[in-house]
This record gives sequence, structure tokens and C-alpha cells, in this order.
Amino acid sequence: MTRATTQRVVILGAAGRDFHNFNVHFRGHPETQVVALTAAQIPNIEGRRYPPELAGPGYPDGIPIEPEAELERIIREQQVDVAVFSYSDVSHQHVMALAGRAMAAGADFLLLGPKHTMLQARVPVVAVCAMRTGAGKSQTSRRVVQILRERGKRVVAVRHPMPYGDLRAQAVQRFASWEDLDRYQVTIEEREEYEPYIRHGHVIYAGVDYEAILRQAEQEAEILIWDGGNNDLPFYRPDLHIVVVDPLRAEHAATYFPSPANMRLADLFVINKVDTASFQEVERARSLCREMNPQARVVEAASPFFLEDGQAIQGKRVLVVEDGPTLTHGEMAFGAGWLAARRYGAAEILDPRPYAVGSIRETFAKWPQTGAVLPAMGYGPQQIAELAETIRQAPADLVIVATPIDLRRLMELDKPALRVRYELQEIGEPTLDDLLGQWLASLETGEGGGG
Repeated sequence: MTRATTQRVVILGAAGRDFHNFNVHFRGHPETQVVALTAAQIPNIEGRRYPPELAGPGYPDGIPIEPEAELERIIREQQVDVAVFSYSDVSHQHVMALAGRAMAAGADFLLLGPKHTMLQARVPVVAVCAMRTGAGKSQTSRRVVQILRERGKRVVAVRHPMPYGDLRAQAVQRFASWEDLDRYQVTIEEREEYEPYIRHGHVIYAGVDYEAILRQAEQEAEILIWDGGNNDLPFYRPDLHIVVVDPLRAEHAATYFPSPANMRLADLFVINKVDTASFQEVERARSLCREMNPQARVVEAASPFFLEDGQAIQGKRVLVVEDGPTLTHGEMAFGAGWLAARRYGAAEILDPRPYAVGSIRETFAKWPQTGAVLPAMGYGPQQIAELAETIRQAPADLVIVATPIDLRRLMELDKPALRVRYELQEIGEPTLDDLLGQWLASLETGEGGGG
């Protein structure tokens, strides 16, 4: 390999799309050499290496994962030719600011599209994506699985990657039982995605090597569900492409990367949260869907919450714990727990910021838009311990746990706790059941296929 014939590459990522782009586009290509990956969004992922067992020939020492803040130094010292942007759920301004940094340091700036990154499955694929984190993608994915199973199909879900631990051990992960969660030593963020599937008796895969995952998952499925991450595009070429739209942030469909691509590729929109958004916000979401993709069908839905004992909230001073990524890079100030506290008459929603410790305090500093709710951050044992300590420090009468998992399974709380869950519920017609039924019929006649 010589400098004259080899293009030197740095991949900008966040422990997910970056690994996939490397695996499907750069791994095994003698004309390119990936000299580094950079890390953003997720704590504690820089300073590691993408292991040689996954990187393949040409990378006997693996690939270093370095902080994104060091981008200019990496480009200069490693004589980088191309910087490849490979993560999601950031503003277009953020993407182009990085482009400016890369170009000023001497590198080209590249975005890889579906043609070079989507893998083809041997079975039909339904992709469930979104315009932003926290739009309601996960409950939509579970609803799709439920409908297809009720129609007699063998369905397996595959989740967008969340590999925060030992990458070698996480290359292919299959979750079908509570024991699987312990075996893979998953974080809170991973549990939030996998536990609801396990609770309903479904199988879900995740990991690092998504071609290896695909070949294993399609062996036990008639239909695969791609359960997307953030607002990213699917890793598998979908036969039906569903995009969940959040009317509370409808304008982000046009201003956050890569939402515009998802919107334009969609076969079906689910406009969620119509029960909590205003009429004007829902109308704006409908208008954007029509403007960006007038051919796509539209389903409207709510995400109603279910409480163990709503009356226990009345008159209490409550601490609300919400899904972490929705509050941080999803930029939401509240979620279902805050709504439940308001609806059921909490005397006070306690501001957790004065009681935050360690990395939880740092999270509030980094994402100051987070309101008076506690993000359930848990990217490792230390952060889980700091989350538990923050809860212990807060002088609340009651903790409202509005995360997709029950935190009481992971930590011992020193005060009463109440669980809030939410599921997708279609409003009016057509429903997901109607449209999925039509799609299945088209598969049988050979007319299926979408995105």
C-alpha cells in the first residue's frame, strides 16, 4: 500500500453508523485506509479501538477512536484525504460546521448515501425510522411487529446499533430473554430498546456487524423489522419505509440530518403525539409531509401513557425521570412522565439539577435545554451509580419513572416509585393494520416493494 495510490480516510461517528459505513464501504478495500474514527454524542467511547477482528485485513492493530475535537490534528498528522460524516440527529448547521473544519484542515468532506450503505435482505424488510429522536419510533416498531404477528407472520426485529461495550463480544447480539440482557452487560440506553420486545415475547437483534446480523436474523424470520436509531436511514434496503413525524418539532424534518432524506424516501408517515400537540402543530406536520413527499400515505397516532396508580401522584412532590437521549440530543424538554405529573395533580415537579452529581451534572451543563426532569443516562456502571445517587439526593415524595425500562430492576431506590409506560395508538383511518394488510397483499401478488 503506497501513499500515491491509497486514499486516507477519517470517519466521524458516534459508535453506530460510523462502524456500519466502515464495514460495508471501506473494509477490505485496498484503495482506502481508514486512519481513525472520531467520537461524538455518546460519552466514554473515545480512547478505544475498533478491533482488528472486526476491521479485517489491513488493520492488524485495529482503528483508533479519537475525540471529534481532535479532527484538525488527525487530518494534518495523518495526511487525511477525506472526512466521512457518519452519525445522525444533528442540525444541518452542525454538519456544515464540521465540513468547514475538515476542509480548512485539508480534507474533502463526504456523506455516504443509501446506494453504498444499505444491505439487501433475502426476506421483506419494514423499516421504521423517524425525523428526530423521541418521535415515537420504538413503540411504532413494536406495533408493526404486533400487527404482523397477529397476521401469522414470523417477525424478527433488528435495532440500529448501540455498541457501548466490548465490540468483539457485541458483533452479533440476539435478545430473547432477560438473561440475554445480563449476558451482554447492556447499558440503560440499550435496555430501553430491548426490554419492551422481550416483555412482549419478541426477538430483537443488534450489534456491530450488520451483514452478519442480517444473515442470522433472516434465517428465523419471514419479515424483518428495522427499528431505527435517532433519525438515521435504515441499514437494510426496505420494502416498506415508515417514518415517524413529531408535530412538536415538525420543522426539524427539514433541518436535521438526515431527516429530509428519510422524509423523501418514506412510503408511509406516522404523525405521532396528536393527543399532546396543538391543532396548529399537527397541521404543520401534515403540511410538511405533503410538501416533502406527497405520494406517501399518512397515519395519525397518539402515544397515551399508562400508569400503575395515577392517584398516587396527587399532591406529591415528584421527581420525573425521562428517557435520556430524547432529552439530550433529541432536544426535548419533557416527556410522558412530566405530562403524567401535570395531569394527575402533582403539587410540585422537582427540579433535579441542584441534586445532580458527576456525569449527570455534566449532562445538564452540556444540554441546558433539558427542563425540570431527570434524563436517565446510563452508558456505564459509573453513570448508572451517579443517576441513582442523584435520585437519592433529591428530596422528592415520589419518583415517576417514565423510561422505556423499569429502573427499579437496575437500582435500589430509597423512595416510592411509580412507572409510566406509553404505547402507540392509531387515531382514525387509515390504521397501520389497514396499510400493512395492503402491503402484505401486494407481496403475495408480487407488487410489493417500497423505498
